[in-house]
Amino acid sequence: MAAEAARIFSLSRQYQWRSLFRPGSTRQPRTNTASLFYFNSIGISSVRIGGIGLSMCLTTDTNNRSNSCSKKKTKMMTKKANSNSNSNCEEIKRKKEKEKEKEKEKRRTRSEMEFDLKEQHYDYNNLSGRGHIPVLLGEVLQVFERPNVPLNSFVDCTLGAAGHSSAIIQGHPELQLYVGLDVDPVAHEKAQPYLNNFVNKNSGGTTSDFTMHTFQKNFKDLKSILNEVDEKLLIHGVDGILMDLGVSSMQVSNGERGFSVLSDGPLDMRMNPQASLKAEDIINTWPEAEVGRILREYGEETNWRRLQNKIAKARLDGGLHSTGELVHLVQSMTPMSKGRQGWVKTATRVFQALRIAVNDELKTLEHALCACFDCLSFGGRLAVISFHSLEDRIIKQTFLDIVNMSNGEGSEVQSSVLRLDNYAGEEETWVKQSISGMNGIILTKRPITPSEEEESLNYRCRSAKLRVIQKMRRQ
Repeated sequence: MAAEAARIFSLSRQYQWRSLFRPGSTRQPRTNTASLFYFNSIGISSVRIGGIGLSMCLTTDTNNRSNSCSKKKTKMMTKKANSNSNSNCEEIKRKKEKEKEKEKEKRRTRSEMEFDLKEQHYDYNNLSGRGHIPVLLGEVLQVFERPNVPLNSFVDCTLGAAGHSSAIIQGHPELQLYVGLDVDPVAHEKAQPYLNNFVNKNSGGTTSDFTMHTFQKNFKDLKSILNEVDEKLLIHGVDGILMDLGVSSMQVSNGERGFSVLSDGPLDMRMNPQASLKAEDIINTWPEAEVGRILREYGEETNWRRLQNKIAKARLDGGLHSTGELVHLVQSMTPMSKGRQGWVKTATRVFQALRIAVNDELKTLEHALCACFDCLSFGGRLAVISFHSLEDRIIKQTFLDIVNMSNGEGSEVQSSVLRLDNYAGEEETWVKQSISGMNGIILTKRPITPSEEEESLNYRCRSAKLRVIQKMRRQ
């Protein structure tokens, strides 16, 4: 079209110059009406030709220009509206998350114990130097420190670095029997000499007939272990039992165990290295549907299906054989906008799911809780520390089943300070609400969580929950 306009313009210019220099001509050059009509038809609004020089003004159609401008404006407005709606949605999500956190904080029963009380019982600096800090130490000691009720026998089902055990032995000079268990041989090897040295140094604070036994066994075998120590223990029971679930700092810091998402190592995750099943076997050989179920149920991961498909594709390239490869797979499916915190949370849930499946933790826990309660003496207490919602749900429901209150009917809820019937006159202020049943009493209707001071010292304790049940003589 531009070439055609230039051709018409050239013809009209020739016509004007010929008429101007024609011999005897006195008229002024005129505009070619045909060319003007053509220019207007192709969108050129005006052409002016006159004098010696020629000028041409080309303008686009005003209607087309206004339409294009209006389209641009509408696009800009829609973009702004979309951005505003997205920002509004993000703000609404943030507000909802804050409200949920506030509601959780309201329901949460934080420990009211002064943090200095814990330091009176144990040196936290020495514990941190050994790579492990016992969680809720002061609260556990408070559970078993009852006026006029001696603690003659005690069982630590998860010995670990012996942080809780050493504090219990030191705080109870009347203790006559101590039994420590741990399925992890590394933890057992480290804890046994430490406890021996600790008992020898504090021999003046224990009774002369104090005996100590440690076993590298699972707490699900508690009945057979106590029978091995003394057959009478199954008849009379023990006064206190502690279970500190989860992975210890020693296990997480050792990359060769495969528990940490931040250090590369083999996909192992076995609490007992002598066991046959590894996380690598589940990832590379188990059916895809079963892997997805593990991620969904044990890890509570919302993107379990995408992870399942990613793992299935990785099998075609030889599979996954290290924690670094598994973490890289998680990073590849996590949006970059979420940053490091996003993939770390997802990887933590994936590792949790695999660890639970490798060690069959949930079924073992349910059976062990019932076995531990059966091994208690009348008035004896079982304290359990959990670190994720799956464990806490099992503990809560099992405790309700044990006291014959699984359906919640006939339960008695006592607020404020609890006054136990069999120890009239002795108040325990740490008990806020309890649930009584035929076989026992749950002293923690809501679990006790660490204080803010303890969380500031030990960040790994932030998800810890303590539940306590006491065995009662049937009426």
